[in-house]
Amino acid sequence: MLDESLLDSPEGLAEADHRALLRGAAEAGARVRTAARHAAEAGVGNLKPDGRPRAVLIAGPGAAATQAADLLGTLAGAGSPVTRLAPTGVAPAAGALRWELPGWAGSVDLLLIATPDGTEPGLSLLSEQAYRRGLTVVAVAPSGTPLAEEAGGSRGLFVPMATAPYDHDEPLAASAPGVLWALLTPLLALLDRTGLLSAPPEALEKVADRLDSVAERCGPAVATYSNAAKTLAAELAESLPVVWTEGVSAGPAGRRFAAALAELSGTPAVVAELPEALAAHSALLAGPLAAGADPDDFFRDRVEEAPALHARVVLLRDRPLGGLTAAPAARELALTHDTPISELEPEEGGELETLAELIAVTDFAAVYLALASAPR
Repeated sequence: MLDESLLDSPEGLAEADHRALLRGAAEAGARVRTAARHAAEAGVGNLKPDGRPRAVLIAGPGAAATQAADLLGTLAGAGSPVTRLAPTGVAPAAGALRWELPGWAGSVDLLLIATPDGTEPGLSLLSEQAYRRGLTVVAVAPSGTPLAEEAGGSRGLFVPMATAPYDHDEPLAASAPGVLWALLTPLLALLDRTGLLSAPPEALEKVADRLDSVAERCGPAVATYSNAAKTLAAELAESLPVVWTEGVSAGPAGRRFAAALAELSGTPAVVAELPEALAAHSALLAGPLAAGADPDDFFRDRVEEAPALHARVVLLRDRPLGGLTAAPAARELALTHDTPISELEPEEGGELETLAELIAVTDFAAVYLALASAPR
């Protein structure tokens, strides 16, 4: 059950936030600026690549590396394929994970290693393998870790991860807001230098400003009625979020939102892009999860019975291609099945800014849902 009173209690939220998730969301803009400074100090801005890499490979543990690969691949488009190297192993532990380069990888390819840990022996071995095969290696990880020593020096480029003191108080959640921006920002700066995407220093500063703006509008001191993230968290309580995205950059934002809901609050969610989402989820909205599936639900005694789980559509939109939109059809489908719908659309701005806003608002919503629904 969601404790809605907690949403409007900044002190209560702070007390419940043992993993500093709200602080990480609020300081996302500052994390971007620190990460951009670290990238500049590491020499990223002075790089003069000979040309675009044939392919970009990304390796790292958990949701942060997956989401970074998704975001970079979306922003880069078809210029160079961006592929995440999925780890193998018997457990999601630093010592158990292993990564392998594909057989075709060679001197014309780029390997990016992104990890909030840096103690994974498998990533150090991957860096050695890439060096032997002539790949360019760039790693983002905490300073003073084995990976920092392996990836730095003559073998590649190492960028220290922008960390905060509270990152070490509790085990980091892979979907924590600060983790994503600390790993993603240096990689954006790097791929800007290679010409795969556009993320010059001024664009990254605008991203930080947009994240600051969202923190002001969605922070814990802002009441639920005027706080888009708290409102969305309250709407998603005891619901199955059906996340529909429209627009190129909204896709990775929706996939990150679903991952954050699962990891941070234990809320399952399904996600798909419009217009195909309408066909993919039509049966779901018409089935037992539909809001109008049980006409007797209104008269049921809920004292001894857990509330039924019903779907709620969350529509994340950002400038659909060619100006065409499936949003009216999405609203009509939801209305036809008595399914409530929540909509988020960023303010005008560049592609990186609007993407950052969608991620930031949904990050805050996932954190609020996690804190207000946690058992106490």
